[in-house]
Amino acid sequence: MKSIQKLLVILIVGLFISCSAQQEKTTPTLDTDQLIEDLRFISSDVTEGRRTGTEGNRIAREYLIEGFEEKGAEPFQGSYISEFNFTNRQGEEVTGVNVIGQIPGRSDSVIVISAHYDHLGKRDSLIFNGADDDASGTAALIAYINYFSQVQPNHTLVFAAFDAEEMGLQGARALVQDSVFLDKVKMNINLDMIAQNDSSNIYAVGTYHYPEFKPVLESIDTGNINLLFGHDEPSGELDDWTFASDHGPFHQQGVPFVYFGVSDHEHYHQHTDDFETIPQEFYKNSVQMILNAILAFDGL
Repeated sequence: MKSIQKLLVILIVGLFISCSAQQEKTTPTLDTDQLIEDLRFISSDVTEGRRTGTEGNRIAREYLIEGFEEKGAEPFQGSYISEFNFTNRQGEEVTGVNVIGQIPGRSDSVIVISAHYDHLGKRDSLIFNGADDDASGTAALIAYINYFSQVQPNHTLVFAAFDAEEMGLQGARALVQDSVFLDKVKMNINLDMIAQNDSSNIYAVGTYHYPEFKPVLESIDTGNINLLFGHDEPSGELDDWTFASDHGPFHQQGVPFVYFGVSDHEHYHQHTDDFETIPQEFYKNSVQMILNAILAFDGL
């Protein structure tokens, strides 16, 4: 009889351990250490400011492709890269390259999570590293891929690192030309400058146009982040950011968006926008808060 009782105890303990391990496996956490390392590299002097068409831009792109693949994103439409051509402000023909991966969900409905990896490049002897603008959003994409590779989302998540944002949102404009794909897109969540603010403030832009998103955002755990609304009313007191970044082309095509970004700061489009100036705890908290928003929208 004692042997049977001992066996039952062993089975119960084994079941408890198995369930605990399964629960741990299905509830991943953000790898914030890797997030910081990715931000450090993408905004380093090695990538030379990542201006579209330059060697530094290519180095950053190869790093992203490796990160997307290693963390579990599948190629988008058969490839991690998508080239596009456009004419710049000087009348020159330029080739840009988007880096795009996806994690299939339980449905074909798509949420595009985007950031731009290009920046201003070099001017004279100065490198404009763009740590906040927008290495911060780009590094977050890799962290989110790692997270959702461990727990399947409801919607298919497409992670788009756009090129040539600084040249007129060209990478996003190229993607939205794919009307067959666009018909599947439920919304765009765009990240541009999410790492630099002295007051822990970040804006969620777009609820003026899509008011149904505001209660979703008001329901999430924002932690130590002050989540603010605005910058999307045409005649409002704040500057209108409706077309200020890569969410603009989606909005023009009728795709709802939420854009997360901080206010302009002293390092904006300056050579001082370096990794060393980033308040790392704010950045980690910002990325976690946006993940909570992604999870909430994925649950709709």
